[in-house]
Amino acid sequence: MQKPLALKRGDRIAVVSLSSGTLGENAVQHQLQRGCERLKELGLVPVMMPNTLAGRSFITVHPELRAADLKAAFMDPTIKGVIAAIGGDDTYRTLPYLMDDPEFITAVREHPKLFTGYSDTTINHLMFYQLGLQTFYGPNFLSDLAELGPEMLPYTAATWQHYFHNPVVTDLLSSPTWYDERTDFSPQALDTPRLAHEERRSYDVLRGHGVVRGRLLGGCLDSFYDLLTTTRYPDEQAVAQKYQLVPAASDWQDKLLFIETSDEQPEPDLFRTMLQRLRAVGILPNVAAIIVGKPQNEHYYDDYRQILISETADLALPILYNVNFGHAFPRTALPYNALAAIDFDHVTLKITEPWFAEKSGQH
Repeated sequence: MQKPLALKRGDRIAVVSLSSGTLGENAVQHQLQRGCERLKELGLVPVMMPNTLAGRSFITVHPELRAADLKAAFMDPTIKGVIAAIGGDDTYRTLPYLMDDPEFITAVREHPKLFTGYSDTTINHLMFYQLGLQTFYGPNFLSDLAELGPEMLPYTAATWQHYFHNPVVTDLLSSPTWYDERTDFSPQALDTPRLAHEERRSYDVLRGHGVVRGRLLGGCLDSFYDLLTTTRYPDEQAVAQKYQLVPAASDWQDKLLFIETSDEQPEPDLFRTMLQRLRAVGILPNVAAIIVGKPQNEHYYDDYRQILISETADLALPILYNVNFGHAFPRTALPYNALAAIDFDHVTLKITEPWFAEKSGQH
C-alpha cells in the first residue's frame, strides 16, 4: 500500500465534488469563501477543479465530469492533495470512468497524493484501497473547513494539522467535547458557535479485553449497505461487483473494521439490517474487532449499542464504540490499511505506524 507525502505549506490542494454539487450552489457561497480562507490559513492553496462548483443539477447528471476532475487532480504534478467537497449518495456512478481508465490508475500508482473525505466518499476510498493507495477517512471541505463558527472545531483542526506531520505512533484520543449538527447554514449563522456538549462517555467498550491489533478498513455503514444491495439504486450492487469494490470476505481476515452511520440517522431496525448484511457477505465473521463512530447528535446511541452487542454476540467480537470519526462532530481521520491497536483494558486507540511516506521526488 503506497502512502502519500505529508502536506507542507505552499502545497496546492484540489477540491472535488465527487457526489453532490452542493458546493457550487449560490446558497453556500459564504461557506465556500470560509473554507478557502481556512485552507489559506493552513498555508495551502485551494484549487477548485473545473466542475467542482457547477452546482447540484449539473453534477448529478455528469458523473463522468466528476471523475474527470479527480483524474485531472491526480494527473497534475503541482497538486499534492485532494479534498472531497462533501458526501452524497451516488458516488458509485464515477467508478466506470475511473476504474476503466488506465491513465487514471497509472497516475494514482505513480503519483500518490493525500485524499481525505467521509460519508459516501467511502466509495472512492474503497476504489483507492483496491488501487493500492492509502487514503484518509477524515474531514471534508464543506463540513469541516467551512465550519461556520469563528474557528474550526479544535479537535477537527488538530486532525488537519496531522496532515502536515508524520509521527511514528498516533494516539487517537476521545474528544472532550462533541457538537450537534447545525440546522441553520445561512449567512446569518456565520461566526455562531455550535451547540456543544461535554463528552461523558469517552470511548465505550462494548466487549473485549487486552490489546487487539490489525489493519484499518471500513467506512460509512450506509454506503456499504448500498453497495451490497439494490435498495438505493438498482444498478449500484452490480457496479460494485464489477469493480470488486467491497473486498472479498477473506480480505477482511484480522482487519479492524471501522463503521459509522450517516446523517440520515438510520432507524434501529435498518441499523440491524445493515449489520446483518455485513455478516452475510462474510465481513463480520472475519474481522478482529469493530471500531464504531459516535452517531450524529448521539441519536439512537443506546439502540445502536444494544444492537451491536446482540448482533455480534455469537462471534464474541471486541467492539469499541463512540469514536470521533464520520458524521458526528468533531472528527479525526482513520488511515486505510494502517496498523492500529485497540487496548480494551486501558481504553485507548493508536495508529502504530506513520501516516505518510518519508521521501519522494514529488515535493
